[in-house]
Amino acid sequence: MTDWLIAIFLLTGSTFVLLAAVGIVRLPDLATRMHASTKAGALGAMMIMGAVMIAFHEQPEVITRAAAIIIFILITAPIAAHVIGRAGYFLGTPLWKGTIKDELRDRYDQQTHVLKSGPGEQPAAPSSPDRSEKKRQPRKD
Repeated sequence: MTDWLIAIFLLTGSTFVLLAAVGIVRLPDLATRMHASTKAGALGAMMIMGAVMIAFHEQPEVITRAAAIIIFILITAPIAAHVIGRAGYFLGTPLWKGTIKDELRDRYDQQTHVLKSGPGEQPAAPSSPDRSEKKRQPRKD
């Protein structure tokens, strides 16, 4: 019975990883490629690690490592996708011509590289802290 469960997890995970690879090759722009690679790739890797956990159910150190890998992928994949997508947008990577919604278009100023965060907020000029006002006083012990 466990062999069937392991086979199902491995085949499902490999299918998702294959779909992620096909998505990277076939999809038209950075945002959609990133979506395919992070969603399908992360789910596929987690399913494969689930199969490892089932296959080595008698070895707690393997189960612990596989669970840690699953948690690591679950935490880091969305963050990495967000950072890569945001960096690509700010660098001017073109969106697909069929893109319908671009929420950052009116909020990002490409000349100053300032991003407005609120709905009615004006972009603030980047400022550097004035270090002359806050001089550290030496400790007197």
